[in-house]
Amino acid sequence: MKSAASATDRDTQVPPRDRLAAAFACARDEGRAALVTFVTAGHGDTDANLDALVAGGADIVELGMPFTDPMADGPAIQAANLRSLAAHTTTADILAVARGFRMRHPAVPLILMGYANPMLRRGSDWFANAAREAGADGVICVDIPPEEDSALGPALRDAGLHLVRLATPTTDARRLPTVVDGASGFLYYVSVAGITGLQQAAQDSIESAIARLKGATDLPIAVGFGVRTPEQAAAIGRVSDGVVVGSAIVELVAKHGGDASGAITEYISTLATALRGAR
Repeated sequence: MKSAASATDRDTQVPPRDRLAAAFACARDEGRAALVTFVTAGHGDTDANLDALVAGGADIVELGMPFTDPMADGPAIQAANLRSLAAHTTTADILAVARGFRMRHPAVPLILMGYANPMLRRGSDWFANAAREAGADGVICVDIPPEEDSALGPALRDAGLHLVRLATPTTDARRLPTVVDGASGFLYYVSVAGITGLQQAAQDSIESAIARLKGATDLPIAVGFGVRTPEQAAAIGRVSDGVVVGSAIVELVAKHGGDASGAITEYISTLATALRGAR
């Protein structure tokens, strides 16, 4: 069976808006959930860490944009943000990292994930066009609610980028249509009502939430927050379209510094293997 790491061997002529669809379709055809991974830009050797994610078998990569007040993130990612900012990481640096990644991995989807302030300080049109030109496929903006879509959504869509929205355990039936309206790429289900990295939701609550979300959208559902072990990834991957892992990877970077790439590849490989055998 072809491994998740074969993403770089796929058709390099896939249009930017189609890379996410292609990644989820490939995973579905292989009978598994897609592996979605996260690292913070400017934390450790970012280029090497991104390459390590792909080498280990990541299907989709999220590149975190550091911010001084990452309200949805737990201690590991908060600390990574502060280290990155202390190293004077700028938006221009992040876009350069994205351009380099796109050149090295022309078919692997890349999502910029962060907060409104860095994305909007030069205007939404500037950011959307810059992200597109850097080779990004989409954006997750944690602190712009769907009710305020006009702040960033139209600019991203005009630039041909996906706007990946977040749903949580508190997203009720009344609000869910607003969340999915204008969303594209996939729907990120935040499985706990809290910050990243500290806890994981019960499996039965994840399964019921996915069933509810599937009734509201045809988008793939990727589940994150608190996923650390291959066993956890496999359990979620049996019922979801994607599994998101972030804090555990960021902790490896904190532990190994600029030499984290080998540990990252090894860890991601265990997750990818678990997902391939989950179903």
